Amino acid sequence: MENARSTIHGVWSKRLTFILAATGSAVGLGNIWKFPYITGENGGGAFVLVYLVCIAAVGISVMMAEVLLGRRGRSSPVTAMQTLTKESNVHGVWTGIGWMGAIAGLLILSYYSVIAGWALHFIVQSASGAFEGADSAAVGQVFDSLLADPQTLLGWHTLFMVMTMTVVARGVTQGLGRAVEILMPCLFVLLIIMVGYAVKLGNFSEGLAFLFKVDFSKLSAGSVLTAVGHAFFTLSLGMGAIMAYGAYMPDHAPVGKTVVTVAFLDTLVALVAGMAIFPLVFANGIEPSAGPGLMFVSLPLAFGQMPGGLFFGTLFFVLVSVAAWSSSISLIEPFVAWVVEKKLLSRVGASVVLGIVTWTIGLLTVLSFNEMSDHKLFGLTAFDLLDFITANLMLPLGGLFIAIFVGWIMKREIVRAELDAEPEGLFNLWYTVLRYIAPVAVLVVFAYPLIEKFSG
Repeated sequence: MENARSTIHGVWSKRLTFILAATGSAVGLGNIWKFPYITGENGGGAFVLVYLVCIAAVGISVMMAEVLLGRRGRSSPVTAMQTLTKESNVHGVWTGIGWMGAIAGLLILSYYSVIAGWALHFIVQSASGAFEGADSAAVGQVFDSLLADPQTLLGWHTLFMVMTMTVVARGVTQGLGRAVEILMPCLFVLLIIMVGYAVKLGNFSEGLAFLFKVDFSKLSAGSVLTAVGHAFFTLSLGMGAIMAYGAYMPDHAPVGKTVVTVAFLDTLVALVAGMAIFPLVFANGIEPSAGPGLMFVSLPLAFGQMPGGLFFGTLFFVLVSVAAWSSSISLIEPFVAWVVEKKLLSRVGASVVLGIVTWTIGLLTVLSFNEMSDHKLFGLTAFDLLDFITANLMLPLGGLFIAIFVGWIMKREIVRAELDAEPEGLFNLWYTVLRYIAPVAVLVVFAYPLIEKFSG
């Protein structure tokens, strides 16, 4: 069943560009900032093993479904879901998948930009020698001073938003495509250099043992659910980005093979980041379970005490910033694409206006660390509330509805036609996982934090 639709936004110049773009969307602060510290908090190797199983069993199946929706609809997630609900002859409420993804992406970018601004700030701090010979109190003071200074946070937030919207405004081939073809190879090169540094000056054997030695006694039920949740969210599922990128994918390109490649590269970056970070952590007597401060306090402290730390510490925060930038451009693309399709604004105009809207929402996050830190709703600051609503509500629901729509509502022959490059046996396995396993897994991830949050 041939799909005769075409996209007004352009198509990726080659399959590799889609792989780099989707990998760029998936690879971000979650891989380099969050994955190492949640691995540390949840016991190391056993957590990594569960995480890998979850990527294979749940993440890949939902990601294939989201790419399929995008390519079938050939437009922004909102317009694509409007088209596909009519094609499937179901109620227009299912268009909400597209709206929820586009809005979630915009909200996530509003606070993601502020966190990415921390990394930009630390590039300057590291390059200036602020961490050389500093003790933990001095390094902690640098971080605390940043959070307490709304003007500085606002400046970096503004710069990062300008960087993001400049790429998005240039379009699919000259903007998004060209950016990922430069940023992703740079990211991999920087990671390899950092691993080499860890091999030479870190406790590499202990770092590897922590990352890959499996001890299930260190796992809890919460650890398993964290692994499922992170496996799902690290692939940028449920926020419209992958659906939007799927719309620019050439017809008959093998969706399964492409998605597996993206998932492999995303996971590889997370593991290699761990291989770069944990040897430095153990060599300097730092707790691997140091939490979010692992990257912004513990690691600068380590770099400050090590030979070449000024150069490699700076390089590390450049790496973090590149990863954040490659992700950020995908977060607002779904909304920009919809505005362009509706001919409300040109791509440049849409990028500017939506960039300003996102920047404005980001002021809540900036102020939540200082001036508004005492203003809470349900015990959460503005930043915590935005993070909770998107990560724990909107994204799981988006992933759940995508699995249900493709697995139960779209006609099987249409789904099969979009995956015509996949062997029958693999298609049947994927289809079974999508219909029965993925929805249950996502429901558990969705329900657990809500029960935990509101039960006590």
